[in-house]
Amino acid sequence: MKQSKYILLVLSLFILSNALRAQSINWNNIETTKHIAHASFGLDYSVAYSLGYAYKLDSKIPIFVNANFSKPAGETIIDDFKTKIGAQVLLLNQNSFKAAIIFNGIYRKYENDFVRLQNFGSELKGNIGYYKKSWFIAADVGFDKAIVTHFKHSDKFKKDVYAEVKDGWYEPATGGNFNYGGQAGFSISKFDLTLSIGKVIAQDFKSEPELPFYLSLGLNVRF
Repeated sequence: MKQSKYILLVLSLFILSNALRAQSINWNNIETTKHIAHASFGLDYSVAYSLGYAYKLDSKIPIFVNANFSKPAGETIIDDFKTKIGAQVLLLNQNSFKAAIIFNGIYRKYENDFVRLQNFGSELKGNIGYYKKSWFIAADVGFDKAIVTHFKHSDKFKKDVYAEVKDGWYEPATGGNFNYGGQAGFSISKFDLTLSIGKVIAQDFKSEPELPFYLSLGLNVRF
């Protein structure tokens, strides 16, 4: 296998195996909210869980800055994980109809017996939906891009698989994934129970994971 094809294959599997949905917000229930704590778990190529926090800025239009940590279940805590730092901005705010844009910077780490990957990437998403005080439903679409990745191969990989492989930083022209689907939620008191479901497909619109769907259940606590 040529090294370029190998890198693209590893990056695609890496991104798909370490993705998790962005935090869902009931945009019609944030007037008195300054902070949102978030927890979720779901099926996203593997079973994974996530913890996050969002802070509402003092601005003319609603803006939340957020940080998120997620990892696959059943692994050593520091082996595989993803961190995201970014913001959600409400661009359309017409009564119950709302539309928001979400952008995040991403740092991911993945390690197995053959290779350790450290990746810096980005995520851009948009959603539009109908929001009430006690519930909401919305459609969303997003793109997750691996910008630059550091490969550190093990001696086992060099001995058993590919002796000529090179360690270092790679900036592939491809390595992104589109996702599209929907989200819904119910709000009670200070709590939002959310559900996200959809499909993932690679940047070339041809490749997809063995399980090309995602499902995530989340809980927000507003205060």
